[in-house]
Amino acid sequence: MKKAKPGTTSAKKGAPVQTVDDYLAALPEESRATLEKLRKLVKAAAPRATEVISYQIPMYKHHGMLVGFAAFKDHCSFFPGANPIATLKDELKAYETSKGTIRFPIGKPLPAALVKKLVKTRIAENEKRLNEKLKKR
Repeated sequence: MKKAKPGTTSAKKGAPVQTVDDYLAALPEESRATLEKLRKLVKAAAPRATEVISYQIPMYKHHGMLVGFAAFKDHCSFFPGANPIATLKDELKAYETSKGTIRFPIGKPLPAALVKKLVKTRIAENEKRLNEKLKKR
């Protein structure tokens, strides 16, 4: 498989990445190290989540999409969705955010406690939606 150019999110010129390991292997060292830390935190906070590639980036599923992450030329991003960002907005003041995205510097991963809260908030959101759906049956 072709390696991605530094700062790209996947092996854009070659075949699409198939696994999170492939995605990480295609990144420059500093981005890879940053996202490997994030990956461990997500797996610890959501041990039952399934790791997938969606939209050519690593994502985690647990009763629907949970969270994802990606590396870009000048930053990394974590994608927990809009509700966790709104819920924890005070704790995210140090980061650039948009509706469902948190951007942070390469080489400076998000704090473990913050990642855990974001993931747990998203798990609760997905499980609530599932329970409401099951009640309607």
